Amino acid sequence: MCYYNGVKVTRIEYIRLKQLEKLIANYDFLSNPLHVGFEYAPHPVLKKQAEGKDFDLVQMEWGFIPSYIKDRDAANKMRFGYKDEQGVFHPMITTLNAVSEELLQPRKIYRQAALQRRCLVLSTGFYEWRHLFPLSKKTGKPVKTAVKYPYHISVKDQPYFFMAGVWQPWTDQSTGEYVETFAIITTAANTLMDQVHNSKRRMPTILPEDLAFEWLLGDLSEERILEIARYQYPPAQMAAYSIAKDFREAIDPAAPFVYEDLPVLQEAL
Repeated sequence: MCYYNGVKVTRIEYIRLKQLEKLIANYDFLSNPLHVGFEYAPHPVLKKQAEGKDFDLVQMEWGFIPSYIKDRDAANKMRFGYKDEQGVFHPMITTLNAVSEELLQPRKIYRQAALQRRCLVLSTGFYEWRHLFPLSKKTGKPVKTAVKYPYHISVKDQPYFFMAGVWQPWTDQSTGEYVETFAIITTAANTLMDQVHNSKRRMPTILPEDLAFEWLLGDLSEERILEIARYQYPPAQMAAYSIAKDFREAIDPAAPFVYEDLPVLQEAL
């Protein structure tokens, strides 16, 4: 799945979406090369204006909060897990990603958002883990616990790109706090991501500009929503390389790092 993302846009760049252009007015939140989903922090998102003909660049909280969640305490229990009065631990429910194939199922929390509140999540590159089972020097058999290698993935020759998302307005009924939250849509891995994210074989739904325009501003049928949500970006147009295992603490988390024992990725066509 996609739980780590990066956004770093310079002051002279424009967000371009088909024929639309918007000069970035507030750059303070566009210089973070690593957004960690489990921090549930603000993230840059393109959101359709109420009139439906244009969009704004805004900050939304990464981590979709369903409308039935009444306050921050309940939201935190959902996000981090909790023990009830009997001491039973209830594990966290992760809403950072929304599975494209299930997006419009009747009881899914993302259904109305997919129908009415689609957005685009800005990215300059995201991060995933590759799981390998090398042969044990003692037994000659594959080890039972995977060795994990982090990768940085981006779109070739694109300083930034768009991921499909859905968003949800949410108000804390105890304090009146209002936030807008979102989830990134994921789809089945293409032939590149199938090698990198080889444990779950998923990837974010990256959209080229024509589909991004349609996803954000189009009047779409349910069939078309699912079709775009399941889109697989061409693997030959993507780049992936290994990075240091402590990338989350690094000044430049996307800096390449070579592991001598790491098999190279096969060329993705």
